[in-house]
Amino acid sequence: MTQEQDSSSGGVAAVDRAISILRTVARQSSPITLADLARATGYYKSTLLRLLASLERSALVIRREDGRYALGSYAHELGRAYEATYRVSSVLKPILAELVEQGTESASFHAYHDQDHRICLLRIDSHHSTLDHINAGDLLPINRGAAGRLITSFHGTGAVPTRANVLAISLGERDPNCAAVAVAVFGTDNECLGAISLSGPKERFTDESIELQSKMILDAAQHATELLGGRWPAR
Repeated sequence: MTQEQDSSSGGVAAVDRAISILRTVARQSSPITLADLARATGYYKSTLLRLLASLERSALVIRREDGRYALGSYAHELGRAYEATYRVSSVLKPILAELVEQGTESASFHAYHDQDHRICLLRIDSHHSTLDHINAGDLLPINRGAAGRLITSFHGTGAVPTRANVLAISLGERDPNCAAVAVAVFGTDNECLGAISLSGPKERFTDESIELQSKMILDAAQHATELLGGRWPAR
């Protein structure tokens, strides 16, 4: 059953549908047609046009001259506000770059996207000749992989971070050929902002390399947490 067939009505349902449309537009690498939006969301075109008109009035979405839809100026303003609030990019980019310069695997930062997905917000490839293929903006399963498991454990759960639960390791969990070491990063009020991940081909994740990278990524996550206003667990 599609969301269009859902019999629920009212303001809450309309907001949910509008957010679903906005997310679909945001995930595209280029402006999207009304027909493609209908296929992606399962909504009738009449429903889409009504809700898109509201999103346009709020400048969250714009309709281009060619009839395709893209994010509007207010969506970008919200992105800048998020960036200003958490300073995620400015804090984490140098930390990820330093990890890579120390000879680790590729460094990424993943955050909660929705109940099924995490999003790769930042990515710096390692200097190795073979890499796992993840790019900034990619959506990945939230229930598989080291970073996904950490986000699931901490996002909105009230779980208290300890030295024992902030690190996770995955070997062929999301992709049978890839592995990762990840550590959660926290902001004010112990809010989990996401997880730093070091990932690459599974054959390079020996016991020795996992131990070395775990130490480096724990230090990096502690530094990031402190810069972002969080409190790193004492024990």
